[in-house]
Amino acid sequence: MNVEEVPQDPKNFKEGEKLKKLMYAVGKDGKYTGINSAGWEAENFATKQAWDDIDEELARIEAQVLAGELSPIPYYMQKSLMDIALLAKYMEKWEWQIKRHFKPSVFKELEPAMLDEYARIFNITTDKLTHFGQDKKENHQ
Repeated sequence: MNVEEVPQDPKNFKEGEKLKKLMYAVGKDGKYTGINSAGWEAENFATKQAWDDIDEELARIEAQVLAGELSPIPYYMQKSLMDIALLAKYMEKWEWQIKRHFKPSVFKELEPAMLDEYARIFNITTDKLTHFGQDKKENHQ
């Protein structure tokens, strides 16, 4: 693609006046050069659909956590865009152990060091992990 053909549909990749997506195109001299792009409509639409799907799944998991059907671990795993295999690798545990921690009864019995490690991986506080939804419950009262 030539420099003049780089898409500039600013729906998702524009941050104020700063463009944040780098693309490579052929310049007038025939060499590849980096060009800032605001993206293009088809890409923006596909990206929005993907994020909508992730948000729907996150809302479903959040409802299960608040209903006491799941521990907060799958919520933060989804929010961090991880799967069980990746989380198990970060935690240095087997996948079956991570799945077991999805059970609220098992989660409640986890050692503080294990909870701290989950919180570190999810980049949240241990308190936020162990008191999931408290802010939502307080707002509804």
